[in-house]
Amino acid sequence: MPAGEDVTMTMQAVVMQDGALALSRGPIPTPGRGEVLVKTLACGICGSDIHCVAHGPKLIESARAVAGIELYDPTRPVVLGHEFCAEIVDHGVGTRKAQAVGTRVVSAPFLLRDYPITLGFGGFETPGGFAEYMLLTEDLVIPVPDDVPSDMATLAEPLSVALHAVNRGRLDRDDVPIVIGCGPIGLAVIAVLKMRGIGPIVAADFSPTRRRMAERLGADVVVDPRETSPYDSWRAVAAAADPSRVGRQTPMFPGHAFRQAVIFECVGVPGVIQQVLAGAPPCSKVVVAGLCMEQDHFYPTYGILKEIDLAFCIAYSPQEFAESLAGIVSGKLDVGALITGHVGLDGVPDAFDRLRDPEQDVKVVITV
Repeated sequence: MPAGEDVTMTMQAVVMQDGALALSRGPIPTPGRGEVLVKTLACGICGSDIHCVAHGPKLIESARAVAGIELYDPTRPVVLGHEFCAEIVDHGVGTRKAQAVGTRVVSAPFLLRDYPITLGFGGFETPGGFAEYMLLTEDLVIPVPDDVPSDMATLAEPLSVALHAVNRGRLDRDDVPIVIGCGPIGLAVIAVLKMRGIGPIVAADFSPTRRRMAERLGADVVVDPRETSPYDSWRAVAAAADPSRVGRQTPMFPGHAFRQAVIFECVGVPGVIQQVLAGAPPCSKVVVAGLCMEQDHFYPTYGILKEIDLAFCIAYSPQEFAESLAGIVSGKLDVGALITGHVGLDGVPDAFDRLRDPEQDVKVVITV
């Protein structure tokens, strides 16, 4: 800290710069019009945070090519973190003060300014949840009930991603889902499917720890794909004797008497989409939720001949975020098992290393 700096006006944060993480100190941000200053209580470490550190330039290049935006500057300090629960400590000008100082809140990670800002990709002026303090748009904050722990409240954000993926699949109660990959998003997809009463749920992962977690969160059939095909397992539970429950048909596959398959690709590794297209039953829906940071390829003929619907997804709507929090509050989304560790700000670099090993942790939450 420079000589003469007033520590009471600064805060600690974990910053990412040039692909490395370090504990640093910077100024506490000032809320703009319609914004509140909050003290971070808890923040989950997301797979996309890990991607930013490991594959930042590729993520920046993709955002530039697809959306024409500069997601962040990798040469400047960036404060990650978009899965947070925080406490209001001050109101900016133009706020309604709808939530009193001391209220615990969650929010979709956006600042609604003239040029909207995605939290978790800015510096100390608009930091993410890897900092002691943050700015939030008052109109987006949702209060957290007293009986919901702060670390549990952080799960509203990743569950919103899963809820959006399930919504993209447009499932009904006769559909039989297959979840490929039981990392945090795959596990959250399982929890959302279970909440909605859709099943049986087939799940596949190479990791014994992740397979056990999938069972705990509600998967009905869990397989190691090295030993058992998830698609063979799907056929064993999706056969439909009642013609009214049979899924969409195509003349190329006559007599395919099975319920509709909806497959969630939650791995994000090159080659997996092709594996899914090769194994998927005809007329399946495939929802790609895995964030692949490499160039990939697949054979369109596999999808064409089987008439497979292929959908990609990311993020969620404000309504989906609110629904996810409501599911946590009501207990319908019983997802506490997802949290397998807690660290302080000084433990974040080690937590990133642990999260790269699927046998160690699923979700680590930073407590500030």
